[in-house]
Amino acid sequence: MKKELVDQIKNDPNYKELVAKRGSFSLKLTMAMLVVYFAFILTIAFDPSLLAVPLSSDSVTTVGIPIGMAVIVFAFILTGIYTKRANGEFDDLSNKIKNSIKDNG
Repeated sequence: MKKELVDQIKNDPNYKELVAKRGSFSLKLTMAMLVVYFAFILTIAFDPSLLAVPLSSDSVTTVGIPIGMAVIVFAFILTGIYTKRANGEFDDLSNKIKNSIKDNG
C-alpha cells in the first residue's frame, strides 16, 4: 500500500471515528467479560463452598454448574452484540472510507 493512500485513510474523519468508536466499544465489552470471568474464578479460588451448594436437596448438580454455563453464554452474547454492531455501524463507516478514497483517488 502506498504511503499517500495510508495517509489519506488515516486523515479521513470517518476513519478516526471508526477507530475511536470500535476501540471504545471493544474495551467496554472486554471489561464486562473480564469482570464476569474473574468474579467466577475468584469465587472458586476464595469461596468454593458458595458454588458447591446443591441446586436441590437430592441433586448432585451444584450452583456452580449453571453459573459456569452462564459465564460461557455471557461470552457468546457479548460476541453477538459486537458482531451486530460491527456488521452495521462499523461496516457503514468502513464503506464511507472506501467510497471517499475511490472518489478522491
